[in-house]
Amino acid sequence: MTIKFDYPALYRAASQLSAGSQSEFLWLIRAEYMLLLVAAILSLDLSQTPLYFAGYAFVFLISLGVLITRSLKKPEQDWYKGRALAESIKTSCWRYCMRAEPFGDADKVAVRRAEFRNYLLAILDANHHIGSRIPPDEAANDQITVSMEATRALSLDDRKSYYDTHRIREQRSWYAVKASKNKKASRAWMFAGITAYVIAIGLVLLRIANPVLAIWPIEPLIVLASSMVGWTQVKKFNELSSSYTLTAHEIGIIQGRVMEVASEAAFSDFVNEAEQAFSREHTHWVARQQTQ
Repeated sequence: MTIKFDYPALYRAASQLSAGSQSEFLWLIRAEYMLLLVAAILSLDLSQTPLYFAGYAFVFLISLGVLITRSLKKPEQDWYKGRALAESIKTSCWRYCMRAEPFGDADKVAVRRAEFRNYLLAILDANHHIGSRIPPDEAANDQITVSMEATRALSLDDRKSYYDTHRIREQRSWYAVKASKNKKASRAWMFAGITAYVIAIGLVLLRIANPVLAIWPIEPLIVLASSMVGWTQVKKFNELSSSYTLTAHEIGIIQGRVMEVASEAAFSDFVNEAEQAFSREHTHWVARQQTQ
């Protein structure tokens, strides 16, 4: 089977909204931290000229603008809602393609096709509040793609194999890789933050021995270390690493049962159980992000 799976246009549009909003949110956070660091450096009074202090004030003005922009636009909300919408469509798409309930076998495939379209309309209506922010690029493309129909038309054994390869294994690999990356990132940022604090402590102790030196970059180091701590809290490296590791193991347990399924009804139940496991992690992810 060499079917290249294409998701509905609405899924791709929601994914674009989520990815773009995530990027905007994280860049605004980075900008806030960088501007605070610049302000901390300028607080060392490296110059006494009016232009210097004007620049100092300008940095705070830009920082305020970034904060107001983030507070008004709330790109993180579009990030979470866009991902929730995309994942809801994705899991329903796989149910349709695998002939799982509520899109199981019917005398005419047109019946299930109409039900899937109605489901997409219901999802879109439930998410009308972000409709104006969904990119228009995919609006003219198919909502039920050729590859979706081709996958649905496969035999039971071929669908089992396809689902195992392109859904279960792909999801398991994604979670395992993400768990490893988040664990490494957590360690790296923790080490960097500790290093900044240690240097700041060292400079404070040196200042005791040499108090006459005019410039001590302690404040910038404190801001830098605090920004690193803040970044790890925004990214939730440890929480995601633990959650993704457990999900990868759960998917591994589910994966071992796919080839044991012997009937359409049993396969429908299996797919729904697997998709519920995937949806559960996405639901927990949104809840974790909204508590930050």
